[in-house]
Amino acid sequence: MPPHDEVVCVVGAGYVGLVTGVCLAESGRTVHLVEIEPRRLERLSAGRCPIHEPGLEEMLQRLLAAGRLHVTGDIAAGVRDAGVVMIAVGTPPAEDGEADLSQVHEAVASAAANADRGAVIAVKSTIPPGTTASMVASRLAPGFPLVSCPEFLREGSAIHDFNHPTRIVVGGDDRAACERVAALFGHLGAPVIITDSTSSEMVKYGTNTFLALKISFINEIAHLCELTGAEVGAVADGMGLDPRVGRAFLDAGLGFGGSCFPKDVRALEAAAAEHGHSFWMLKSAIEVNLMQRRRFVTKVREALGGSLDGRRLAVLGLAFKPGTDDLRQAPALDVIRHLERMGAAVTATDPAALEGAAPMLPDTTLVTDAYDCVRGADAVVLVTEWPCFRQLDWRRVAGSVAQRIVVDGRNCLDAALLTGLGFAYHSVGRRALLPD
Repeated sequence: MPPHDEVVCVVGAGYVGLVTGVCLAESGRTVHLVEIEPRRLERLSAGRCPIHEPGLEEMLQRLLAAGRLHVTGDIAAGVRDAGVVMIAVGTPPAEDGEADLSQVHEAVASAAANADRGAVIAVKSTIPPGTTASMVASRLAPGFPLVSCPEFLREGSAIHDFNHPTRIVVGGDDRAACERVAALFGHLGAPVIITDSTSSEMVKYGTNTFLALKISFINEIAHLCELTGAEVGAVADGMGLDPRVGRAFLDAGLGFGGSCFPKDVRALEAAAAEHGHSFWMLKSAIEVNLMQRRRFVTKVREALGGSLDGRRLAVLGLAFKPGTDDLRQAPALDVIRHLERMGAAVTATDPAALEGAAPMLPDTTLVTDAYDCVRGADAVVLVTEWPCFRQLDWRRVAGSVAQRIVVDGRNCLDAALLTGLGFAYHSVGRRALLPD
């Protein structure tokens, strides 16, 4: 068993790599964090977190000062003396939906060219099933054990997820190498699954795509609830009490977004096609996810009498979920663009994602204050369920808007409170409520 203070190198300081590196350093390891993108490297070296993740910047600064975390742009320096090298670079989708593995291949080859003999190379990047076995067969890292170690972190709660994992999964041909990687997380007390690398990779894809299917399913149920008069919250609660179903991921709304679910659904569907298999459920999940956003825009238009031309709309929330500034596949971007194409003038706000959204939404007025956002609006449209939006002084909002109409895309606002203040309240999978 390697010593507890064995050096770990993490290549790539995105969401996965940065959280993994910081949390491993917090557990007592010495961690070398490699980042080659100049602007991100500069921020990290100065102790500034390039992503919005609660609590992460404070940990970063503390561990840099303590000397347990070192940031470098030189992979040769980063892997020096490292017993385990973790690859956590991006796998963005190509136009056809396949995962672009060029960064992974380059990072693995560079690590193997510079690491000390005896090191283990572990891939934390999300890669299609069979990728690690393919890299082993092509001798991309000759002389080094190559294993898969997928991550299961949620943006906005990544530190908690790292420290309270539901399982640790490691896959590879070399059992001792797999156990060595698993030992890095041994202090967390989670069940450990050691398997072959392809099964390990499939665990990650199977998990994410199943959850995406579950979200798509409840959104289809929500649409049927609107057609029949049922109430989707009661339906989801009743379904969720069945232990075979579970309540998690049964919240109707605007579908899934972010860096994982959309990309992984398309990548697994593309990987299935490579093997001659049409994964029709995944195709349907993609279509349902897009359709849910269009249905929501239609709901906004109908709430305003059938036309958005010249209407002023206040959109609350831009990031794909609370607790992050990530705009990748964020529903708000599609919703706002649709609204603007239909003639609406949109003002939007978000606690964390305004800077990133500005170049993506050139026709949208972006403001920092939610009360400035809603002033004079014909309708308030909630897209991201940040707590600060749920906790607004809605009496103040009522006195500021042009029309008292709320369209809640996350079913998270207090309908009784709003209707009591004179708002018409529209949500997903439930009937519209008129003012008291």
